Amino acid sequence: MLPRDSEMSDAWRARQRSLSRWENEGGAVPSSHRERTVQSDAAHLTNSELVQLRVRVIALENLVTSLLARSSDRQLDLVREMATYIRPRPGFTPHHLTIRAAAEMIHLVERAAHFRAIPSNGRGVSPC
Repeated sequence: MLPRDSEMSDAWRARQRSLSRWENEGGAVPSSHRERTVQSDAAHLTNSELVQLRVRVIALENLVTSLLARSSDRQLDLVREMATYIRPRPGFTPHHLTIRAAAEMIHLVERAAHFRAIPSNGRGVSPC
């Protein structure tokens, strides 16, 4: 069954509101609202759903690390630049999740540097 136009437009508006907040420190909202939202969203996730999310995040981190390991120096500089861009800018309130996300981006580039130093066997696989 296809969603009604009003459902699609409501979802679109909600997505646009969320994305527009990313320009303001990673979607920061007033702390009282943020805490209520996090608590209500987390209450709906089961333990198995949280475990599955963790597994997916680990897989994505490793995937990104492997892609960064084969990236050009310019692409790595771009990731570092993006991390700097999302850190708190003058006039904006620091948001702890955004600061941690920027640090994690740098950490992924540093992890990838380790794999860039390992020679491959011609098929893109490191010899073991």
